Amino acid sequence: MSEMSFKQAKEIVEKLEFSELALRKSFKDINTSSKVLNETTKELEKSLEKQKLVLTQLPTMNKKINVLRSLIMINIGFILGLFVGKYLL
Repeated sequence: MSEMSFKQAKEIVEKLEFSELALRKSFKDINTSSKVLNETTKELEKSLEKQKLVLTQLPTMNKKINVLRSLIMINIGFILGLFVGKYLL
């Protein structure tokens, strides 16, 4: 009878050791995943800051692009006027 209880105790100890190993691995996995999550959160915050910067600069860039388009059209008109004045008149 004592042999049987010793075997049972040995099996229980082995199961406890396996459970301890599984728990350690789980804790390690949780720690690594939380680190990855923190890094991902930091990257997301950086990208959101960049998006805010782009959104604040967008109206001024549109104004500058419109001014540049107007200048280009004026220059094209001037060049066409020179060609018309030189060759057609």
